[in-house]
Amino acid sequence: MHRAYRPPHGADVDCRSPVHVCRARGVFVGCKTGGVTQTPTPHVRVEGLSRHFGAGESRVEVLHDVTFSVARGARCVIVGASGSGKSTLLNAIGGLDAPDAGTIHVAGEQVTGRSPRELTRYRRAHVGFVFQFYNLVPDLTVTENIQVTAQLVRRPLDIDELLEHLGLTQHRHKFPAQLSGGQQQRCAIARALVKGSDLLLADEPTGALDRHTSQQMLEVLDDVHRRYGATLVMVTHNEAITALADQVIELRDGRIVRDRLNPHPLAARDLDW
Repeated sequence: MHRAYRPPHGADVDCRSPVHVCRARGVFVGCKTGGVTQTPTPHVRVEGLSRHFGAGESRVEVLHDVTFSVARGARCVIVGASGSGKSTLLNAIGGLDAPDAGTIHVAGEQVTGRSPRELTRYRRAHVGFVFQFYNLVPDLTVTENIQVTAQLVRRPLDIDELLEHLGLTQHRHKFPAQLSGGQQQRCAIARALVKGSDLLLADEPTGALDRHTSQQMLEVLDDVHRRYGATLVMVTHNEAITALADQVIELRDGRIVRDRLNPHPLAARDLDW
């Protein structure tokens, strides 16, 4: 049975304080509703995370004692140059890679230290991935690519509704090779959302797109975040994209050099490239 998604309790609250607008409940410290100060509710908590590859002289330290948290319903952008550890960090949060030290908690449950079977259940229940390269099945149509993921859960979102929201209804019977890059990325986003995932992980989602299509794609992600209320963690090398984030984390050589909240995030359509 398909279902229409309902944002988690408190999402899409537009609680205005003298300082800023809180787009999702508890995203910012000091956001007040009815005179009561709300504290952030961590959806993702990373503590002391370290990761290396290789051994001996070929050993490469990719992540060094990384610690941060992301509030439920927030848009977090992790920015850094190539090789800074962004994708490794995202893969660890998504349960695709195991760190050498440290812990990760998502929605109050520990992700690190789980068995492969438990990690599969975690990804199936909580995580939607959007990759730079779309990883669509070439011999399946748009609808069929989404259905493959929908079959993993008992109550997927309504596919027709997703296709309409993402502007793919007229392309639903096309194969990936018949789609533009932007349309393929929209299909990948629909596939990530159809499970009703509460955590959306996006790895350089505009990396393979031109500037115009990148702008459109960020507008889609902006709309998806607003409409479905999922927590969004995106990694990118493009500093301009940080302007749309509620939280910006800067990585350099596997270390966090800055972790800041953005009290006035822009809409994607207003980004200055």
